[in-house]
Amino acid sequence: MALASLPKVVLGSFAFAIFWMMAVFPSVPFLPIGRTAGSLLSAVLMIVFHVISPDDAYASIDLPILGLLFSTMVVGGYLKNAGMFKHLGTLLAWKSQGGRDLLCRVCVVTALASALFTNDTCCVVLTEFVLELAAERNLPAKPFLLALASSANIGSSATPIGNPQNLVIAFNSKISFPRFLIGILPAMLAGMAVNMVMLLCMYWKDLEGVAPDAAGKQMSVVEEGGRSPSVASLKSPHPFNGTTADDGNESMMEENISTKHPWFMQCTEHRRKLFLKSFAYIVTLGMVVAYMAGLNMSWTAITTAIALVVVDFRDAEPCLVKVSYSLLVFFSGMFITVSGFNKTGLPGAIWNFMAPYSKVDSAGGISVLSVIILLLSNLASNVPTVLLMGNEVATAAALISLAAVTRSWLLLAWVSTVAGNLSLLGSAANLIVCEQARRAPRNAYELTFWNHLIFGVPSTLIVTAVGIPLIGKM
Repeated sequence: MALASLPKVVLGSFAFAIFWMMAVFPSVPFLPIGRTAGSLLSAVLMIVFHVISPDDAYASIDLPILGLLFSTMVVGGYLKNAGMFKHLGTLLAWKSQGGRDLLCRVCVVTALASALFTNDTCCVVLTEFVLELAAERNLPAKPFLLALASSANIGSSATPIGNPQNLVIAFNSKISFPRFLIGILPAMLAGMAVNMVMLLCMYWKDLEGVAPDAAGKQMSVVEEGGRSPSVASLKSPHPFNGTTADDGNESMMEENISTKHPWFMQCTEHRRKLFLKSFAYIVTLGMVVAYMAGLNMSWTAITTAIALVVVDFRDAEPCLVKVSYSLLVFFSGMFITVSGFNKTGLPGAIWNFMAPYSKVDSAGGISVLSVIILLLSNLASNVPTVLLMGNEVATAAALISLAAVTRSWLLLAWVSTVAGNLSLLGSAANLIVCEQARRAPRNAYELTFWNHLIFGVPSTLIVTAVGIPLIGKM
């Protein structure tokens, strides 16, 4: 695509710069409006500056992706109410053989769960539980928080529903769920193993545990970035729902069974709970099977969500209100902003310069392409990077072969996802773990930017390099 007129390029670049600034630094002093409002502001600027027309702006919003995101959040809420993530936490603690064994379990369970329930969801529900497990065993929190965040990102790369950028890639590339899974699964498993080994090597001595104090009080881990829970934090409510995870699950389940439907009134409380939990698990399993069968992912997820709402036999508002609508609005604004930036012709011009050096049919080309994706994913975030580069990379690969097109999309998914581990700002999952740990009612811990970077840089580079040769080989 040729460059647009100079005013259009300048104004479009300015609007995109606003989006980037607000996405990376959502609370800048001179514009503390947050990511969601920043995304909308950038979209409005694209229209006001006549970079994109209102009709094109509406057309650029990808409704199937928004529908899938919405439905996944609804299904995740019902699974949480059914105790799914509580069972995952129990699996982590069951017959644990020490700190190193526990770290390995956190890596494996988080990676596999993130592939099916999204990385952000797993980080939200598992962070406090991981802190509890570490504190009970007098182990430092940092290795386990790093394991949780990094494994969630790596594991989420394996499926189209693992993270938002994979959703974009799956819809734009038309790659089926089974093909996507088979193409990235070997790299994901290898990356998970390498990441786990690196964590063990870096924190081997720390995972031996330390002796509790003589008074037998709750131990505060003394290390850089750590802090003991304050009285205020112990008294403060849960930062997301005002209760602990266990209390929230139990109270929601009680709400779920408090229905006046005659069939439920004739059942014992145990049978009611069992029915609702079983239905949530069965219908979710059916959703995964439908994905594997190649059915439309968006409508499959919507159907699953509606089935859960209907069988719940009550007003769905308490469940729907927990959906992150701000995330959906953020994505809508981002779609418009990225589409407008593409219309300036600047991304295409930059890619045309780099394309000869980034061909996917050579090791050197793949290396250059991976470095570009990795850097852009940390500068502009992974979803905008996928939106900006996806079609350009696929078009260049189409000149080689159809197989190269599929592999280029899968490479984009792998590198843009693992790139999130480079720094604390690289992915939402990292920030969720950081904030959840910092605000935890008990055993609070502050994971600093530098603590994360020391592990994130080598892990990202090595895991990315290990996984690339395995992409699309099955």
